[in-house]
Amino acid sequence: MPPSKWIARISTGLAAGIAIVYIDNYAFGGEVSPIIIVIMLLAATITAGVTWGRNGATSAIATWVCIPSAHFVKHIFGMPDTLHPNTYLSILYLAVFTLAVAISGTVGGVLIRTRLHDPDPIARE
Repeated sequence: MPPSKWIARISTGLAAGIAIVYIDNYAFGGEVSPIIIVIMLLAATITAGVTWGRNGATSAIATWVCIPSAHFVKHIFGMPDTLHPNTYLSILYLAVFTLAVAISGTVGGVLIRTRLHDPDPIARE
């Protein structure tokens, strides 16, 4: 696969992740409901799966990694954070949960893409 395709996928994922992190930490003073962040992550990863199929996992991982990384960096530098309690364990829990959301979104997107490209797989047999 040409490097330009990887760069495009990673760049798109990072842009989505940075947008989610911005909304999570700065929009409305960081007082955005966590469900909004989960919905945004799910939407970004579903879109990656629908757009690129299995290769959308590259974009989804780039999106996902931004969320726990932002909290990790803020914790390291002692900056105020929206995550309470602001501990390494909480960041780990956040990372695991958001990874599960990202995987679910990507798989869902791939299934949607598959269904769109082959709407009636039974008739094909």
